[in-house]
This record gives sequence, structure tokens and C-alpha cells, in this order.
Amino acid sequence: MSAKQIQEEGCIATTFERKYYHLGSVFIKRSLRPNEFRTGYRGLHVPRLGKERLMNEAESLQFIQQHTDIPVPTVHCHFEDDGAYYLITEYIEGVSMSELPEGQKAVVREELEIQRAKLKTLKSCRLGGPSGTVIPPYRVLRRTETDNWYLRPSSHDEYVFCHNDLSQQNIIVYPDTLKIRAIIDWEYAGFFPPRFEYPFYNRLGPSSAINGEVDDSLDLLRFLHSEEAKSVNRDRGSC
Repeated sequence: MSAKQIQEEGCIATTFERKYYHLGSVFIKRSLRPNEFRTGYRGLHVPRLGKERLMNEAESLQFIQQHTDIPVPTVHCHFEDDGAYYLITEYIEGVSMSELPEGQKAVVREELEIQRAKLKTLKSCRLGGPSGTVIPPYRVLRRTETDNWYLRPSSHDEYVFCHNDLSQQNIIVYPDTLKIRAIIDWEYAGFFPPRFEYPFYNRLGPSSAINGEVDDSLDLLRFLHSEEAKSVNRDRGSC
């Protein structure tokens, strides 16, 4: 029997970017190995920053748990093995905000605004995730081929912590009380200007402009380019 014929235990989904597993109380997502890259209508799809995004998510989840009471999955471990990067967290029971009727979504939005306010209390003079890795929001990343950013720090703590992918699919709630059980998928999180945190949870759909919405991606990209470090040694400095 070939490897392709063997269904990996607990595997619940495979996308162009990730493989996902659910094993009891554990949730696993990992980057694809090169031999798992898939071909779409544009040809072979090579995921960008596959490892780095998962590392950033793990660090962001740990950072949020250490500094706030915002509900997020607990990180058990994260590591690289045989060309794939693994993020292992607790499995969050509940339903996605996207599955609720509009009246119930309004209740969730009220609590979500409270959680967003907590994020804004986390500030830094440096752009990027907790370890300094800069991963722009998806809507910005798709506008550029740049994967490595060297951005100079500000003179004061003007950047706030942003999730940067706050879609309804990433809000898990208790179906009976509608209280937020967890906010998930922090791959693009980090310290950025407040306007980076667009309220995509106000409607169904992706974390990018749709149906005539104002597309701010080029404006955000121009901001990042304006903050690029000019020094040869690319010293990020200190706050």
C-alpha cells in the first residue's frame, strides 16, 4: 500500500497552504512539505512563509496568554520535522461565529470589541510579531513579493498588537451562551498601526476587501515601505 493510500490518523483537511489534524483534545496544523505542494489554475502553488507564519502564530498565542485574558488556544509545542513545521495546540470546542444567525452575531461583536480593546493596550515601538518577525496581513502580502522586512523602530510605543485576520471563521463561541470560547489563527499577528486591524468580522468572507469595500492594502504596503531601514547593518534598534 502506498503512502498516498494511507489516511493519516486525525487528518481533517488539506489545503494549498496547510494540513490540519484533530486528535482528541489536540489540534495540529503544519506546513506542507515540498512534495505536497498542490497545483492550481495558476500552476504549482508554493506557500509563502509557511514555517514563519506558524512560528509567529505560536509566539503570538503565548504572548497573548502571558499578557492578557483574551481567550486563545493553549500552545502545547511547535517544532520542525522532516521539512514541515508543526503547531500543536488545544482543540477548541464550539461553533464558528460564521455559523450563527445575524441576531446572535451582534452579541458576539459586542464582546469582540472588548477583546480588541485589550489588544490595543499592548504596545511597542517595533513592528512585527513578538520575536520581531514581520508578517504583513494577507491582504498586504499578496500585493508584494517581499518576504523579509527590516523596519526601523519608532521613537515611541505607537504600534498596537493586531490579529490581522479577524474574520468570522476565526471566532469560536459557546453555542448556548454566545460567549467567545477562543480567537484562533494568529499567523499574521503583530505590532502594527491600529488601522491594520480591519473589522472583517462584521460580514462573512475573507480578510480582504470584497463587494465594493475600500481596499486599504496598497496604503498599508506604502506605510511598510516607508518604514524600511536604510542602514547597511539593518539594526532594528531598541525601544
